[in-house]
Amino acid sequence: MDARFRGYDEVLLTGLHMKYVSTRGQGAKKDFAGVLLAGLASDGGLYMPESWPQFSAAELRALRGLPYAELAARVIAPFVGEAIAFGDLQAMCRRAYAGFAHPAVVPLVQLDSGVFALELFHGPTLAFKDLALQLAGHLFEHVLAARGERVCIVGATSGDTGSAAIEAMAGRSRVDITILHPEGKTSEVQRRQMTTVQASNVLNIALEGNFDDCQDMVKAMFADVPFRNEISLSAVNSINFARIAAQIPYYFAAALALGAPDREVAVAVPTGNFGNVLAAWAAKQMGVPIGKFIVASNRNDILHRFLASNDMSLKPVEESLSPSMDIGVSSNFERLLFEFLGRDAALTAQTMADFRVTGKMAVAEDVWRAVRREFVGFHLDDAGTLAEIARTYREAEYLADPHTAIGLAAARECAPVGLPVIVAATAHPAKFPDAIERAVGFRPALPPHLSTLYEREERYVTAPNDFEQVKGLVRNFANRNI
Repeated sequence: MDARFRGYDEVLLTGLHMKYVSTRGQGAKKDFAGVLLAGLASDGGLYMPESWPQFSAAELRALRGLPYAELAARVIAPFVGEAIAFGDLQAMCRRAYAGFAHPAVVPLVQLDSGVFALELFHGPTLAFKDLALQLAGHLFEHVLAARGERVCIVGATSGDTGSAAIEAMAGRSRVDITILHPEGKTSEVQRRQMTTVQASNVLNIALEGNFDDCQDMVKAMFADVPFRNEISLSAVNSINFARIAAQIPYYFAAALALGAPDREVAVAVPTGNFGNVLAAWAAKQMGVPIGKFIVASNRNDILHRFLASNDMSLKPVEESLSPSMDIGVSSNFERLLFEFLGRDAALTAQTMADFRVTGKMAVAEDVWRAVRREFVGFHLDDAGTLAEIARTYREAEYLADPHTAIGLAAARECAPVGLPVIVAATAHPAKFPDAIERAVGFRPALPPHLSTLYEREERYVTAPNDFEQVKGLVRNFANRNI
């Protein structure tokens, strides 16, 4: 064994019996395989590890310079525990990231004296979701084969999750996948990446509504226990903790590249559903020295309002140039709330139930201030987004997609003095050609493997925002071969 990893055995051993608990306290504890297949807890809560694995400074230093797949396997292994052998996890990580377009998988690009873009878009669908979902495809296949089972995955997307999930699951023999996207509210590239996949185990539904409607539909299906059991329902949205676990490694990689654990860093993350920034926060719990989390929002600014003034209240979702962030309810915030409420599941459940009824989340002043010590919010409208794309291209000769541009603006506005800032560059600019053209005067080309995307036949069904009708479509698809 490599001498660098003698101490790693201790980290791995702490995860051997890793169990997961629901944020709402009533769902049964599960191991990693159970959480992977379940997605959402039976009580409507989100699964969290009973404790966070800990990496010492020496163990973090030992990870420096590893190929990304090897680093990812070592960071994820404590979460997996006994559910999957470490050698199998290593092999799955290698296969998952072998096809990425950049040899570093998640390269860091310096844009300013203290600002670094962490490029998370070199996977097959050109978005950060590939980092988690390419691995998730292998994890599902491995666990289902071992159990002799199959599942029907249902997910909601504001643009990128759907295509990444379909790319990861298309053609797999033990998985059917249905993705709901809001009709007319994704970019054309995002839509076509989903709807031009012709695999027989894929169903696309264009829902007459917004992303929150899609997300509510998925949660309602999970809450319908007889239906959930009938079709063996599972999830790949970031409500599935396996998604979060697979996103943590790239924050390890970026921080290590900038000197961690001997140098503190900050992160700026454009986010709507809070999963990507939650993964960064999880990295800190595991030992990565992250001094500040900058949460970047577009005009749908519920997270910014909460961090600025303890105002987490629902407002209608507005369309923007950054559609993956056009979200009114940030599902993964429940996980952070659970932590900052001292893991009080009953209080978390009551807070979420009240939020559902009133449209306002009551967070005690001391809890809000504790969150504020680590997190700062930022928001930017469409005009500001276009200006930031143009500025970045003019000054750094770097083409940022609208989401990344908001993250870059947040880093410039909110970065703590003296800390290098890692900005999550979440999507390739070619996914949003209209916005890029408005900002800089030309349309970026799609990579060669997507060069014929506009010529491919689309296949999807349109459905009203009606639970029974959508549930019927999903049931018929899941049972089509019976």
